[in-house]
Amino acid sequence: MTTDAVNDEDRPYPWGPGTATGVGSYPGGDAAEALRTVLGEVPELPHLPELPARGPGADMIGRTAGLLVDLAVHVEPSGWRFSDRPGRDTRRSHDHLARDLDLLEEVAEGHDGPFKIQVCGPWTLAAGIELRHGDRALRDPGAVRDLTESLAEGVARHVADVRRRLPHARILLQIDEPGLPAALAGRVPTASGFSRLRAVEPPLAEHGLRQVIEAVDGEAFPVVHCCARQVPYALLRGAGAKAISVDLTMVPRKDDDAVGETIDAGVALFLGAVPGVDAALPSLEATAAPVRELWRRLGFPAPRLAEQVVITPACGLAGASPRYARAALKRCRDAARMLYEAAE
Repeated sequence: MTTDAVNDEDRPYPWGPGTATGVGSYPGGDAAEALRTVLGEVPELPHLPELPARGPGADMIGRTAGLLVDLAVHVEPSGWRFSDRPGRDTRRSHDHLARDLDLLEEVAEGHDGPFKIQVCGPWTLAAGIELRHGDRALRDPGAVRDLTESLAEGVARHVADVRRRLPHARILLQIDEPGLPAALAGRVPTASGFSRLRAVEPPLAEHGLRQVIEAVDGEAFPVVHCCARQVPYALLRGAGAKAISVDLTMVPRKDDDAVGETIDAGVALFLGAVPGVDAALPSLEATAAPVRELWRRLGFPAPRLAEQVVITPACGLAGASPRYARAALKRCRDAARMLYEAAE
């Protein structure tokens, strides 16, 4: 779907006002059905669904590990681990993504609006992959440096591939960093679980994230998703994020200054306003109310909300039923539209 607002090069955001989207993951294993649902329910800003129920290589860590250049991984009972050479598990990651992109090219042919893809960020990835001897990669600065450089190159190739398949679309790259707050706070457990890894210094974390964002500079609009508490808004802005995606229920009043500074800087917010797992959906008004309340509390003009805020589920929908996932996306779209119409 295309609108004049989306095509207007003078607009600061690649979507039009009153837009909703999904976070990334989706239930089940039918990639075609998931993609058609996303295109149908959030057509103003659809995304490439991730289906972790398909098994290793379709999960957040394994899917992105498959993008790494000159670094291979395999699955151990403890999780993902670096390998000396590509094997079955790396090939499985490649195959899942290749099939998804072939399907995207077929189903979304001709799409000429914004389109979002997702990858795992360097710090969450480093906390989720073990070195060959078993320690988390996050423990070794050299390993993190190599991983980040490999990821940046792999993500740039991935974005180029998606742009080739959707030549008329405006690509958004969402970098998932749910593990970043724990890495900054020194809360990531060691492989044994008996202690915690040393905290990552904020300038180092910002630099690593910036490397990945700069790798797609001009090719994709960068969004950083962090559905944990203690979102480091200033760090994400410093790294080059043009939008920050959060779970609205985890935005406490003590974060008001940081959120306000983010909005004032022109950075967009993707606000998770709909539960991500099966639940009784709140009314449309109750869904929109926390978004309105945050905006009013911060004192920004109402019309700006519809332009700068995108409504999403609280997090990925992998743990929901397909029926609920569809309903949740529709509720996000309806809430975004209501917020837009109320501001006109």
